[in-house]
Amino acid sequence: MDDQLSELIRPVVEALGCELWGIEQLALGKHSTLKIYIDAEQGINVEDCARVSRQVSSLLDVEDPIKGEYTLEVSSPGMDRRLFRLEQYADYVGEQVRIRLKRPFEGSRKFSGQLRGVEGDEIVLLQQDEEILFPFEDIERANLVPSH
Repeated sequence: MDDQLSELIRPVVEALGCELWGIEQLALGKHSTLKIYIDAEQGINVEDCARVSRQVSSLLDVEDPIKGEYTLEVSSPGMDRRLFRLEQYADYVGEQVRIRLKRPFEGSRKFSGQLRGVEGDEIVLLQQDEEILFPFEDIERANLVPSH
């Protein structure tokens, strides 16, 4: 579903001079929230979010890809940006990340450490002097850990 939404929304976001960073759908009972994260080289401001929100809202009203009621939120990825696509990991090699897996690995689903790289479709994480490889499809969520 997120891939279909991305393909629908990406051209609109790019036409407004922004990059579609990622999409997150949160279901809360009958009502859900569609979060769209946008980015740009010069950064994102409130006006960018408002412009993208208006255009994407109009598009979603016409295309109607989401069933039921939902709230649309548009924002920048922030300092603790979530990594959605494999190619995004490569841009942040050397940074600290938190990873949550879909299934436990060695008894845990949560890991944090330095992102060492991407090898094929696996993420290399350095945790306490040990490199661990995680298949990208096993990662439920990954976020950068902001440095102070």
